[in-house]
Amino acid sequence: MRDLSVRFRTYGGHVHALRQINLHIARGETLAIVGESGSGKSVTSQAIMGLLPTSTAQITSGTITFDGRELTTLKPAQWREIQGRRIALIFQDPMTALNPTLTIGEQMTEGVRRHMKYSADQAKARAIQMLELVGISSPQQRLKQFPHEFSGGMRQRIVIAIALMCDPDLLIADEPTTALDVTIQAQILALFRQIQARTGVAIILITHDLGVVAGVADRVTVMYAGQCVETAEVHALFAQPAHPYTRALLASVPRLDMPAASLKAIAGQPPDLFAPPDGCAFAARCRHAMRICHQITPPATALPDDGSVRCWLHDARAPQAARRM
Repeated sequence: MRDLSVRFRTYGGHVHALRQINLHIARGETLAIVGESGSGKSVTSQAIMGLLPTSTAQITSGTITFDGRELTTLKPAQWREIQGRRIALIFQDPMTALNPTLTIGEQMTEGVRRHMKYSADQAKARAIQMLELVGISSPQQRLKQFPHEFSGGMRQRIVIAIALMCDPDLLIADEPTTALDVTIQAQILALFRQIQARTGVAIILITHDLGVVAGVADRVTVMYAGQCVETAEVHALFAQPAHPYTRALLASVPRLDMPAASLKAIAGQPPDLFAPPDGCAFAARCRHAMRICHQITPPATALPDDGSVRCWLHDARAPQAARRM
């Protein structure tokens, strides 16, 4: 994804949801995208999947290249060849992602019968195989059941199984553990690691939970107000975050080894994306902000291990005292 910008037309004007986004992911890699609500995480996944609403959304600049193919110029029929087959999406809420009027078997086999021309028996065998992979017992009997007959954790596993039915090259998981208790969360994250080890699928994990990120990601991109403000290898990001917003996010996460009084909130509010600021989007909330931060958007500065950060504090011309944060 290179310099991608997306805006939405509303009655109040244009909302600039994504602004000059740059992302990349390799085969077999897990990239986590984190940030608070409204930062553009889900819009990023919709853009990759070709699910932006055509009536209101507009890609104003940039490209999305998947395995050498440009996606932003595809027609609907060409998108249907990719959606679910080459790129699959795990939706945030398994309660609404599954059709309550269809059996699990019907919902699981639809994709492979369309994309891979499987017969009914082949599709059923593939569905049983996928249910076994995600840890659903008695899969042959389960195919005849409806979504309401499963717990929330089992429904999430079924949604994952559906996404894997066509053996995609890229799996996008949008907040896959949000509605689950911590025990089921751990099981789902372990499942992602097992699936990736077996299939080599690339995974984009969209979340606001930094604990989830630490458990499964190889690299992390931090989004704020429709921009990627920092990308780093996961251990480097936790050990030495480069952007003040990343530092603030980490400081706001409770830990067992810290007193409750030390938990810090991020003061202020994200900027209005109807009229994004000229400078750094985080400047109004940043205690290290300089004059230039309010005037000019910082360029991407390279970090070790293929990382980058958008912050004037990392510019060679920034004062030494400011750089130490």
